[in-house]
Amino acid sequence: MNHILSRLIMYGDMPKESILMQLADICGELEAGTTEKTVLRTRVFQQVKRILMTATDYGFNENLWQNYLTFVLIMDENPFSLTCEKIGASEGASANHFAKNDFQAFYELFHYDFGPIEQALGIDCFTQLSDYKAISKPELMYNKNVSEKVQTLSRRLAAAKDAEEFFEGITGFYRDYGVGMFGLNKAFRIYCPEGSTRVEFKAINNMDQVVLDDLIGYEIQKKKLVDNTKAFVEGRKANNVLLFGDSGTGKSTSIKAIVNEFYDQGLRMIEIYKHQFASLSNVIAQIKNRNYKFIIYMDDLSFEEFEIEYKFLKAVIEGGVETKPENILIYATSNRRHLIKENWSDRNDVTVQNGMHQSDTMEEKLSLVHRFGVTINYSKPSQKEYFNIAIQLARRLGVTLSDEEIRAEANKWELSHGGISGRTAQQFANYLAGQQL
Repeated sequence: MNHILSRLIMYGDMPKESILMQLADICGELEAGTTEKTVLRTRVFQQVKRILMTATDYGFNENLWQNYLTFVLIMDENPFSLTCEKIGASEGASANHFAKNDFQAFYELFHYDFGPIEQALGIDCFTQLSDYKAISKPELMYNKNVSEKVQTLSRRLAAAKDAEEFFEGITGFYRDYGVGMFGLNKAFRIYCPEGSTRVEFKAINNMDQVVLDDLIGYEIQKKKLVDNTKAFVEGRKANNVLLFGDSGTGKSTSIKAIVNEFYDQGLRMIEIYKHQFASLSNVIAQIKNRNYKFIIYMDDLSFEEFEIEYKFLKAVIEGGVETKPENILIYATSNRRHLIKENWSDRNDVTVQNGMHQSDTMEEKLSLVHRFGVTINYSKPSQKEYFNIAIQLARRLGVTLSDEEIRAEANKWELSHGGISGRTAQQFANYLAGQQL
């Protein structure tokens, strides 16, 4: 295996502790006869365990060795794979020569004969990995979207008759879906290590598979959101969006549904919290040159008087020296129309504090809202709308009570569960479905 990996150029920068490099070291030591076989057997089992853990995390099945190699290829962000993400594999490009050399090596790894190693160490684990029968598990335990993509590509690469077909398969995947975690996942959170300016992205597994039709009503609001997002993913001009209004009306659900709807067109979402706003510039720097459209999502956005994080947000949205990248928009939800808490004193232009008129203070606060070109109001439903939502949600969950019975129960429910809202209706429908035998 060492002689295969030593030929890698574009994909040769793998960490020494990676599974592939560790297995190559084990093979080399076995051939050299410099290490006790019991020690090598233990080391093999450690790497097999890591492959099994990866398979569990991503729901892999069948040939876990080929699934693992496919995952390595998909996740490797190098100059060739990143170029393919943007424009595909350009015919005649010199980089193709080096990439095909690497894919010849991976083609050989795909069909690597572990028989001699198993025989020498008295093991059969690689035979088991090549025809693995995974325990069925709920989709909540792994990212089904990633699992399906990796396994589909793995089967295609395994069926390739030569390195040329292998090349076409992997570069086609890069072109269609991209490379690395952004190519596989829909949504991310950020992590900022303490004392570091570096930003790390963490994929959000199992994001709600909600679609806009799941949100009953609010047709005008949903259309405004879809129209803006459609223009964005198609490369036309689009605006930052603020969804504001009563709690439980579907603001966050709408944004999740938008990401699900436009994911196949290259839309990705990065969720960021208020205390992370100082890292916004670093986030943007890392994603501005990628071949995706990114929504930076801020849920339940609001600020108290003493909080100044909104200044970072204002600068990033529009006020900075550097032009905001065309592949990034900010979508935020809030229960407040103006985002920043106001006092009555802010409206009194006579009072002056620290040389500043109070009307100037109010304008400073309102200017953040003006940075959002589209504002969409999600207001609390009327009693009639609430009953309609409750009935439709209950029907979707298989509740067989009559409409009149559902209305009566829904009325009692909202009186003791926080008032009228879409969230209350959903909780009520869940309750009815749970009580029905």
